[in-house]
Formats: sequence, C-alpha cells, structure tokens
Amino acid sequence: MNPLLKFFKTKIYTAIFLLAAMISLGVLGYKLIANYSWVDAVYMTVITMTTVGFGEVVPLNQESKIFTVFLILASVVIMGYALSIITEYILSKNNVEELKQKKMQKNIDSFKNHVVICGYGRNGKQAARKLLAHKKQFVVIEKNKEMEERLQQDEVPYVIGNANDDAILIQAGIDRASSFISALPNDADNLFVVLSTRQINNSINIISRASHESSYTKLKFAGANNVILPDKIGGDHMASLVVVPGLMEFIDNLSIVGKSNINIEEVAVEKLYRDNPSVKTIRDLDLRRKTGCTIIGYKDENGEYVVNPEADLELAANSKIIVLGRPEQIETLNDAYNIT
Repeated sequence: MNPLLKFFKTKIYTAIFLLAAMISLGVLGYKLIANYSWVDAVYMTVITMTTVGFGEVVPLNQESKIFTVFLILASVVIMGYALSIITEYILSKNNVEELKQKKMQKNIDSFKNHVVICGYGRNGKQAARKLLAHKKQFVVIEKNKEMEERLQQDEVPYVIGNANDDAILIQAGIDRASSFISALPNDADNLFVVLSTRQINNSINIISRASHESSYTKLKFAGANNVILPDKIGGDHMASLVVVPGLMEFIDNLSIVGKSNINIEEVAVEKLYRDNPSVKTIRDLDLRRKTGCTIIGYKDENGEYVVNPEADLELAANSKIIVLGRPEQIETLNDAYNIT
C-alpha cells in the first residue's frame, strides 16, 4: 500500500475511535448524570453531537447542562477533525491513483516492439503469464473496470477501455507493437478489433481467439495471422492423450518459456553466423558439439517449415532454426550467441 494512504488510514482509525469514545461518554453521562433511560441517553447524545437543535427529552438539571456544554464543544472539535481527515484521505487517494495511472501510462509510452493483449479473461491472463515468464513487454487492454484491482495485484501494465475504440488501441501503443493477442470471448468483438488493429499497424503479428470454426476464415480475412480455437485444441489434446499418451506426456513436459527450465528455442540464423560469415549450412553451425542442442526444425524466409532438416540444408537470410535441448544446453546456446 502507498505510504501516504497508509498514513491517512491510521488517522481515520484514530478519528473513528475518538467518535466512538465520545458517543460512549455522552450516553454514559446522560444515563448517570441526568438519569435518562438508555434510549433517551443515546438520542440525546446524537442530537447534541450533531447540533440539530431538537429539544431535551427531559429538562436538564445544572450538572447535565454543564456536561452538555462540554459534550458540544468536544464534539465540534472531534467531528471537525474526522471530517477533515476523511475529506483529505479521499482527495489524496484520488490524486495517488491518478499519479500511478500517469506513471504507468508513461511507462507504456516507452514500450516498443511489445505485445498488446486484448481481454484479461482466462485466455488473456494465461497469455500474460507466459509473456511475463519470458520477460516480454506487454500491455493489457481491459474494458471491465472491475478487473482493475486484479490487474494491479498481478502487477501488469494495463489500459482500461473498449478496444473497439481506436484511441484505446493507440494508448496501448498498438502502432509500435510487434504482436497483438485478441482474447475476447465474443467472436464479433475479436473480428472488429482485429480489423481495427490491422488498419493501424499493417506489419503487426495478430493472434486471435475464436469460439466457432465458422469465424476462422473471417478473422483470417480481417487480418489475423493466426486464429486459435481453444475448444478444438483442448479436444485434440485430450484425444491425443488416449491415442499417443506417451508422446503427449513428453510434449507436456517441454517448456518453451521461463528462465531455468526452457527446452525449445527459436533462433534467427543471423544471430548464429554474424560472427562467422563462412557458415552456410546446418552442418557448418555444429551446434550439437558446441552447445549440446539438436536442430529439430527449420523455418525458411517464406515461413515454410522443415521438420528434422538435413545437415546440408543451406541457411537463407531471414530464416530461423528450432533447437531442442536440456535447460542447461539452451542456456549455453543463448550465452554463446548472445541470444536474449
């Protein structure tokens, strides 16, 4: 909690304690001095402290009048103190939240080549966790104001607003982002957001969620590079656990994100031969001997994949290789070629 807000909360608790003590003192005073009933004592204490001007329940004797004067004076001081603290706390809280929001927006404005996640439901939150584990900068767009507290608890940068509004997309830095994940539950919303995003940033990589297979083609046509159907993937995975359980268990134990347990890495070939221009083929890389990692895939400059490529395969510019290894071997690879 912010130290300033914590300080004001302490003062509020003090003010509440003083008010409760004053009410208790007033009730006991009228009960003992004026011999009022408990109900009349409470009534008299409240109208005295709030200075509403109602008459006495029973005419007061001299001692009761002196006590009432004391109660009025003390109540004015304590009530004034309590109101000032509460007012100051409310204003300060608003100012602090505003400052925090401005600071976070300033941080978002500094992002470049980051990821924008639209929606912080189950899929969006899972995507955020993966990106956080991979130390990838990202911003969440969430229109539900009630989700703000959860976003703050998870300590992720966010923008509250409707992603259908281009201004909200711009606020999240969509024009500078490298990727966009649309994880909204409604396919129509995903379609509109994907279309808007593609118009703002023509080169961005867009991944969209879809609930129905009929939405797949529409989302691709709107500009999505990849469309994910969670229900279909879940069903295929469960069926695979029946057909090839051993293989799926092996795949489930692979990790592609994280710091200490990563097993698979995708590397641009430029990073592998920038210090050794004589490298032309996979054999020339000699990654197995240097790092212990095994090359299991190759993605050419056109985006076509080759599984288990031959050692004589020539490495083209703007292509990538996919390597498999134990966490310590992947770490050796990253250190050897300065891959971040």
